[in-house]
Amino acid sequence: MYIPNVSVKVDITSLIGVRLGLKGGGAETVNFDVKAKLEEKERRSQTVIVGFNLLVATKPSIVKFEVEGAATLTGKDAEISKMLEIDPETKVPYVFQRIYQYAFTAMYLLSTVLNAPPPPQNLLFPHKEGIPVEDISVDVEATPKETVSVQAAPPQSEEKSEVSVSNQ
Repeated sequence: MYIPNVSVKVDITSLIGVRLGLKGGGAETVNFDVKAKLEEKERRSQTVIVGFNLLVATKPSIVKFEVEGAATLTGKDAEISKMLEIDPETKVPYVFQRIYQYAFTAMYLLSTVLNAPPPPQNLLFPHKEGIPVEDISVDVEATPKETVSVQAAPPQSEEKSEVSVSNQ
C-alpha cells in the first residue's frame, strides 16, 4: 500500500556485509532468509520514529548483510498509523517496504564489493513481484511494545571476509 502523504526518511547507522564462503559463482540456487526488527522509538504529533534492524543471509551460506538505522515517518497521524499496520497478504508492516528499498541499495553496492549475490529488490514482498514465496523464509512476530519482527534462522558458517560501514 502506497500512502502518498507520508514522508519516510531512512537513516542507516550501521551496514555490515560478510562473505561467508567462496561459493556462489556457479548456477546454484541461492535462497535468502530475512530477520528484521521494527520498533517504535518516538511518537509526536505528525511524526513517528522507528528503529530497524535487518539481517539478510543466503542459503547456502555465501554472504550475510546487516543493516541498522531509523526511519522517520512524517504526515497526518492517521496515515502514519496506516503505514505502521501489517499488510495482511505479506505479513510485513507497510513501512518496511520503504525501509527495504533504501537498505536494498546499500546491500546491493556492498554485494558488488564482496563479489556475492545481492538480495532481490522485492525480497519482503515476493508475491507482488512474481517471486515464488517458497524460495524465501519470512516469519512475522508482533510484540505488545509495537515491535514487529520478521525472523528466520541465521546462517551457520565461519566468517572469511568482512566489510563494515558505521555512521554514528
